[in-house]
Amino acid sequence: MQPNNPNQFTEKAWEALARTPELVKAAQQQQLESEHLMKALLEQESGLASSLFNKAGVSVAKLRDRTDEFISRQPKISGSGGNVYLGRSLDTLLDRAETYRKEYGDEFISIEHLILGYVKDDRFGKNLLQEFKLSEAKLKDIITQVRGNNKVTDQNPEGKYEALEKYGRDLTEAARQGKLDPVIGRDDEIRRTIQILSRRTKNNPVLIGEPGVGKTAIAEGLAQRIITGDVPQSLKDRQLISLDMGALIAGAKFRGEFEERLKAVLKEVTDSNGKVILFIDEIHTVVGAGATQGSMDAGNLLKPMLARGELRCIGATTLDEYRKYLEKDAALERRFQQVYVDQPTVEDTVSILRGLKERYEVHHGVKISDSALVAAATLSTRYISDRFLPDKAIDLVDEAAAKLKMEITSKPEELDEIDRRILQLEMERLSLQKESNSASIERLERLEKDLANLKEQQSALNAQWQSEKGVIGSIQKIKEQIDKVNIEIQQAELKYDLNRAAELKYSKLTELQKQLEQAESQLSATQTTGKTLLREEVTEGDIAEIISKWTGIPISKLVESEMQKLLHLEDELHKRVIGQDEAVTAVADAI
Repeated sequence: MQPNNPNQFTEKAWEALARTPELVKAAQQQQLESEHLMKALLEQESGLASSLFNKAGVSVAKLRDRTDEFISRQPKISGSGGNVYLGRSLDTLLDRAETYRKEYGDEFISIEHLILGYVKDDRFGKNLLQEFKLSEAKLKDIITQVRGNNKVTDQNPEGKYEALEKYGRDLTEAARQGKLDPVIGRDDEIRRTIQILSRRTKNNPVLIGEPGVGKTAIAEGLAQRIITGDVPQSLKDRQLISLDMGALIAGAKFRGEFEERLKAVLKEVTDSNGKVILFIDEIHTVVGAGATQGSMDAGNLLKPMLARGELRCIGATTLDEYRKYLEKDAALERRFQQVYVDQPTVEDTVSILRGLKERYEVHHGVKISDSALVAAATLSTRYISDRFLPDKAIDLVDEAAAKLKMEITSKPEELDEIDRRILQLEMERLSLQKESNSASIERLERLEKDLANLKEQQSALNAQWQSEKGVIGSIQKIKEQIDKVNIEIQQAELKYDLNRAAELKYSKLTELQKQLEQAESQLSATQTTGKTLLREEVTEGDIAEIISKWTGIPISKLVESEMQKLLHLEDELHKRVIGQDEAVTAVADAI
C-alpha cells in the first residue's frame, strides 16, 4: 500500500509516516522500512504509541534504543541526492494496518493499527515485540482499554481516548497517595454534599461561596472520606475526578472539536455506571464554554444527563458568578442543588491552621508557633477586609514561613556586615601599602590588627552559621521522612496490611521520632549556649510584618495591645482635636 493519501490516515499516523523520509536521510539510508516508522512513532510527544507501550509495562526508552541499534546496523549509502524508496516491509505493514482498520470498523488508519501491524513484521517488528513479551492478544487488550468503545470516525481520535485521564485529575487517587491537605471542620457541608449525591435524580450539588472560603477543600474532603470508607454505600469505591476545563478547551482548533472532547469525557463517566463523580471547579465557565454562533455550549450538553441522573457532578462557583451565569440559565440551575459555603469563624480558622501546620512546617523546614496561627487568624480578620478566611490566614502563615526559610538559607545580617567591612578594609590596605609616610604606616598597622580580629570573628560566625543551618536542615529531612512514613502507614491500613502498618508505626516511626528529638535538643542546646544567628520558629511578629507589607500599616500599631491603644487614646485625640481639652478627656475616660 502506497502511503500517498493523507485522507486515509489519522493526523498523528500521517505525521509519523511523513517523518520517516527525514529519518532515513539522517541515517544515510535509502529505503523506508518498518524500523524508521517505529522510530517516528516513538518520537511523537505524548503520542499514543508511547502510551500503549507504557500501559504494557514496556520501557519506551529501551524500545527506542533497540530501534536505533537496528537502524545503525542497516547498509548506508554515501554521497548526496539519493532518492528514498518505499521498502517491502513498510509496504506490507501498511497493508496489514488496513486489514486491522476494517476489523475494528474504523474509517481511518490509526496508530494502533500500525502497531498491530508490527506483530507479523518479519524484518524487525516481530522480534522486537517478542523480546518485550508483547503478543497480538496483549496489544489488543491494551488498545481496548485505551479506546473503550470508541471508533475512529475522524482524523483526530486520540483526543477522545482516555478523555478522563487527559482532561481530569483523580482526587481520590491523590487522597490515597496523601497529596491532599487535611480538611478540618466543614463536616456539615460535606454531609450535605453526600446527601445530595445519594439522591436518585438531580443528584448534583453546587458549592456556592466567596473566593477563598474553601469550596475546593470540600471536594478534597469528600475524596478523603471515599478513601477511608467514611461514606454511605452508594458512594463507596467511587472515583472523584476534577475536570480541567482549560485543558478541555485548549487547542480545540475546529468547530465541534471541543464538543467532541466533552462528549468523550461524559461518555466515559456514564459508561462507568455511577463509579465516576465529576467535580467541575468554576462551573460557571461551562455556561457558554465553546459556544460560537450556531453551536451548542457545554452547559447544553450537560443538561440532559444531569436531569436523568446519569451524571453525578459537583460544581463550585462564587456567589457573583452564580448570579451572573447560572441563575440566567434556569434549566441548568434547577438541575443543581445549592450548598452554601460560609466563611469560617476566627476560632474555626485557628483549628484549620492547626491542622495544616505540620504540612507547612515540613514544606518550609521551619517551626510555626501556635501564637503565630492565632495572630494570622485575628490580624487578617481585622486588617485584611477584602479577602476571606481561611484563605487569607493560610497565605499569611505560608508567606511568613517562606520569609523565615529564606533568612535561614541566606547569609545572616551580622555575618554579611563583617564581610562588607573586611572588603572595605582590604581595599583600604591596598591603597595604604603604596604610601611611605609614617602616618600611613601607622594606620596600616592598626588596619592589619582590625582585619585580623574581623577575620577571626568571621570564621567563628561562619562556623556557627553552618552548624545551625546543618541542624535545621537535618530536622527538616527527618520531618519529611516522618511525613512519608505516616502516608505509608495510612496506605497500609487502607489495604488492611496490618503487619506492614505495625512495622512502620512501632519500628520506623519511633526511630525517626527519636532522631527528631535528638536533633531538636541539639538545636536548643546550641541556642541556649549563646547568641544564635538563625531563628527557626515563625512568631506572631513575623505575621505582623507580612500584614504590614500587605497593607502598609506600621508594625508597631499591629502588635500594640488593646489596653495600650486605650491608654494612648487621649494623646491621639489631642493631636487631632485642638482646643477641646475638656471634651477630649471626657470622651477618652468614657471609652
